[in-house]
Amino acid sequence: MPLPLKMINLIDSHAHLTFKELAGSLDSVLKRSIAAGVTQCITIGTDAEHNAKVISTIDKYKNLFGSVGIHPHYASDVSQADIDQVSRLAKHPKIVAIGETGLDFHYDFSKPDAQKGLFKALLEIAAERKLPVIIHSRDAFDETMETIDKFADKNAKIVFHCWGGTPNQTRIVLDKGFYISFTGVITFKNAQQTQDAAKIVPLEKMMIETDCPYMSPEPLRKQKINEPALLVHTAAKIAELKQVSLENFADAVTTTTKQFFNLP
Repeated sequence: MPLPLKMINLIDSHAHLTFKELAGSLDSVLKRSIAAGVTQCITIGTDAEHNAKVISTIDKYKNLFGSVGIHPHYASDVSQADIDQVSRLAKHPKIVAIGETGLDFHYDFSKPDAQKGLFKALLEIAAERKLPVIIHSRDAFDETMETIDKFADKNAKIVFHCWGGTPNQTRIVLDKGFYISFTGVITFKNAQQTQDAAKIVPLEKMMIETDCPYMSPEPLRKQKINEPALLVHTAAKIAELKQVSLENFADAVTTTTKQFFNLP
């Protein structure tokens, strides 16, 4: 998989830079990111603690933006104060989305009804603040789409992050006008379904992400904690799948990401 011979410009659309694996060395993490051509990142909130950390982090670094949300894993323990915090922090000028939010039925960390209630509450906040929504959906595609459909007239922009759906599910998402974001999983040898999905998604509906510190791409899958600089491997793989140059791919997905999140 070729890496860029000249500087490219990418945006990591979904990173967890407040997590302990990266937060303690963020200066060097971001220095490597810039050197690799990943010039902007969106760091994602997953609970009250990390939502607060998102704000302090994006206040410190000019090239970082944020999203505030509550992961469905925590739905059974969430309080109204946690939801109110999301609404309040969403007013920050560098908060560009609500999320991640959605449904995860793969694990039994929170009951489905609790997840659905939280999901609806955060979709309401996104509608009120006129912000895009970052969707987490695992083993819950039909239920996720059903919930989103109830807010179809309220939420203008929706992206499914860490996409691993089937080609048919991919077409359903695209037919509704939603966006899809791919991680380094697409570089894995057993990721044929995700690779097939990427071939379907037009570049004007595609974003890429690390979801760091998780899921380092090949060839560093088992060697290194994931970080924004490694996004270039994901970009190179998808450019290969789409049969376009890495430079043209980077330009296209960066334009899509900037427009979706209204980035400078």
